[in-house]
Amino acid sequence: MSVKRTLLMTGLILLSAVALVVVFTSWYTVDESEQAVVITFGNADETITDSGLHFKMPWPIQKVEVLSKETYSLQFGYEQNEDGEIEAYDDETKMITGDENIVLTDLVVQWKITDPEKYLFNAENPKQILHNATSSAIRSIIGSSTIDEALTDGKAKVEANTRDLLVSLIEKYDIGVSILGVKLQDVELPNDEVRAAFTAVTDARETKNTKTNEAEKYKNQKLSEAEGEKDAIISRAEGEKVARIQEAEGEVEIFKKLYAEYKGNQEITRQRLIIETLENVLPNTQLYIMNDDGETLKYLPLQPTTTSPVKETEETKEPTAETSEGSDKQ
Repeated sequence: MSVKRTLLMTGLILLSAVALVVVFTSWYTVDESEQAVVITFGNADETITDSGLHFKMPWPIQKVEVLSKETYSLQFGYEQNEDGEIEAYDDETKMITGDENIVLTDLVVQWKITDPEKYLFNAENPKQILHNATSSAIRSIIGSSTIDEALTDGKAKVEANTRDLLVSLIEKYDIGVSILGVKLQDVELPNDEVRAAFTAVTDARETKNTKTNEAEKYKNQKLSEAEGEKDAIISRAEGEKVARIQEAEGEVEIFKKLYAEYKGNQEITRQRLIIETLENVLPNTQLYIMNDDGETLKYLPLQPTTTSPVKETEETKEPTAETSEGSDKQ
């Protein structure tokens, strides 16, 4: 009997525990400043924005994540502890302006959760993503602004541009939050590190200018050489063109004159062309004009002589006649 009673008591206790779990995990309350996401077996099932008492399936079937509707403040570059003391993070806020000055920039970002489901499931740590996006946005805007804009009358523009850029980044990340405002808290110059930074910037600028000048000098030298070579090629081509044209025109004129002579005296011109052709083809050959009977005609040689002219004698004529007769006999 004692064993049965023990088992019965144990069963009643377990049943009571289960009943208590069902009762206490089947109801949840949402305040007016809160919103809730009902999660069924790890999946977002429903978003509750109405305040009051709500029913759900008991744990572990469903659970509820309650998030605030209030506005959050992201403090970038500093942190205020419970005692009201402010701790600055200079390494986080040190930035370079567009005119190469170093500034320390603190700001506050006002944001709120607008899509609880995306806030819970689209990112593991949405607050860290928001912090990184804020750092990227403010550095980009400060990097495109001058030191005067960041320190004086351009702060409102810097704030507006930072907010616009941050909003576009958060929309791309799609983590379920909205940016309400960006407020610059403090923009100041560091003291100890400015000189070293300016020296480094100056050295870098001088090196850049030197390299740029050397590159421009090399560029101009190569351009001058290329231009000179181009002009020389064009000049040679123009000269060759003119020479070719003049040569062609001269040959045309010669041909025209030759043709005119040919039309007036065709037989003589034909014979002269033959003789001139023979002179060009056989420049070192003794030429004679022979008649149809095989007799040597008493004509002077066709090629020019290199010796000075002398008075022709009978002695000089006879060998010629003999040579001619010999030639006839042959």
